[in-house]
Amino acid sequence: MSKTSPRGSVSLTGVLLHLLPAVFLFALFAAVGILHVTSRVLVVDMGYRLSQEEGESRALARENDRLKLELATLKGPVRLERVAREQLGMAMPAGGAVVSLGADSRRAPASATRVEARTAAPSTRVAERGTAR
Repeated sequence: MSKTSPRGSVSLTGVLLHLLPAVFLFALFAAVGILHVTSRVLVVDMGYRLSQEEGESRALARENDRLKLELATLKGPVRLERVAREQLGMAMPAGGAVVSLGADSRRAPASATRVEARTAAPSTRVAERGTAR
């Protein structure tokens, strides 16, 4: 005489309705955990990329400094004079070959200043080798 009452019977729908909040809560925690781990992995990956780019930036800055030094060396007067003599066949002009016309009397020799005062013409200078500027 085992009569089953509606209270004692267990149905599949009743079990699922009791487990549904727990399953939903578990799925929610799993989704939050996956999002957290994914975001941390992306942050670490971005840190590695940033570190790599900073290293490349330092290398490029060193290369830029090296090239600036090389440019300064190539533009040096000693090197330019050597290139002019050896590769271009240039030579220093003779003492009286260079004539400068200008109104700058501060750098003109004393004889040119006297000539300028007498003739009221623009100053004339003759460049000499080895004179200080």
